[in-house]
Amino acid sequence: MSSKAPQGAAITGDPAGGLKIPVLAIVGVGLIGGSFAAALRRAGVVGRVLGAGRRPETLAQAQQLGIIDEAVSLREAAARADLILVSAPVGAFRSIFTELRSTLSDTALITDGGSTKQDVVQAARDGLGKRIGQFVPAHPMAGSHESGPQAAVATLYDGRRVMLTPLAENRPEDIARVESAWRACGAQVVRLDPAGHDAVMAAISHLPHWIAALYMQHILQSADPALRLEMAGPGFRDFTRITAGSPEMWRDIFISNRHAMLGELAALRAVLDRAEQALEASDAKWLVEMLEASAEARRGWAGPSA
Repeated sequence: MSSKAPQGAAITGDPAGGLKIPVLAIVGVGLIGGSFAAALRRAGVVGRVLGAGRRPETLAQAQQLGIIDEAVSLREAAARADLILVSAPVGAFRSIFTELRSTLSDTALITDGGSTKQDVVQAARDGLGKRIGQFVPAHPMAGSHESGPQAAVATLYDGRRVMLTPLAENRPEDIARVESAWRACGAQVVRLDPAGHDAVMAAISHLPHWIAALYMQHILQSADPALRLEMAGPGFRDFTRITAGSPEMWRDIFISNRHAMLGELAALRAVLDRAEQALEASDAKWLVEMLEASAEARRGWAGPSA
């Protein structure tokens, strides 16, 4: 039944020296998971690709699109795979890790695409138990408002940052192997601790999505939402684009990272209060200084390399 490589030779080498992943398993074959598989296929470093998930129709679509070779159960994926990517709503991670633990190969490594890390690490500790050292957490800074297997592209990670948040239980060589896999996808890998990751992400990713979603609610609850949406232009489209993402995924992100989010919201509220005071007082000087500082910072931001 198993197509595993011999023990001790599961994932070998690095992208420059011939990284080889005989069997890859993707838990959640949507945009993030499907693109990971597609990128590793493009790099020529992966053999067979297994797919696991809760929706048979999604797995069937992923297989039809050539993203995976075979749909399997979580337990079969754990038994056969050399590398497993968990790419599901973070609220499901604990049950996924628990299911993987019972049949997880001794040589298999697990990484993930979760947007929060402290909750994910705790879920892994609860679910994997003594096998926690086989999990090397990660978060790719890449995405789209589109979702599902049809959104997967091999180029998604090209030039994008992937944050690794290694654990004390990880072996250095296992961290290096997981890092090599992400680099083979075209990503730039950086390392952070889980708490530092969550604080940064609350500020630069989670809070912007929260604001955009609440702004859409503001429009929808207005007296004339249809007219406002009809009159909206490119700026509105760009500002609200991210609200089209998966509600389930973002619900889990907000709840999982709520402590860091609450801190960011308190800080933002102070800025909003100051801006409201300036507007009430027609404080043109403060408004110009604020707008100039914001514009200069935005113009000076290099942004992602791709």
